[in-house]
Amino acid sequence: MTGASVLGVFAHPDDESLSAGGLLARASAAGARTAVVTATWSRNSIRAPELAEAVRILGAGEPRMLGYADALVPESAPGSPRLLDAPLDEVVGRLVAHIRAFRPDVVVTHDAYGGMTGHPDHLHTYRVTVLAAEAAGLEKLYPEAGAPWQPRALYLATHPDSVVPALRAAIGARRAVYSVPDEQVTDRLDVTPWLEQKVAAVLAHRSEIDRGAVPGLVAALPPEARGAMLATEWYIRCSPGPATTAGA
Repeated sequence: MTGASVLGVFAHPDDESLSAGGLLARASAAGARTAVVTATWSRNSIRAPELAEAVRILGAGEPRMLGYADALVPESAPGSPRLLDAPLDEVVGRLVAHIRAFRPDVVVTHDAYGGMTGHPDHLHTYRVTVLAAEAAGLEKLYPEAGAPWQPRALYLATHPDSVVPALRAAIGARRAVYSVPDEQVTDRLDVTPWLEQKVAAVLAHRSEIDRGAVPGLVAALPPEARGAMLATEWYIRCSPGPATTAGA
């Protein structure tokens, strides 16, 4: 992924920082173009300026918000449907437009579990992104969304089974933790050089700190525990678009 332009697609403000903040900061520091699409919460919500600060810290430009409502917080986008209730074809088409406009080499999103928590918005964002990453390269799909563009790869932010005990020790027991077999992980990224940026981006989501969500857990941790929780990122590499010849 070194030197590749990166488009992150995540469900909520703060997911970009928690799931791929190190990757985004590293890519930006290397001079690559980076950006983030956030599926839920509206531009006039309390979380929009927090997201703007977080992506600025990570070097990912201005927020790109689809503006759907959070599945569990309907007031997050008054007058808009929940992401889960919006027509799938509509959501995919809107994301295709962002992919074609930004023209990333790499798209990053949640894994098939929707990350460790399995939040329904995370899971649906995964589904939408997988469809959009392939559709963006097909000229007869969504012609109104711009000229076709095929990302080279889709990466799914994940956690291997082997790290779950350490994460539980850092953040305490949670109701559910979803992880994948270690052999499914294709990329392990040490983001220690960008850890300070990543933590600052997480802590920019102040309303989440106030309500005791994951950024609040990060805020309460001592520095060494923050490192244990956030200094490594894991990804599963997928390749949208036409298959290459076996062995190529």
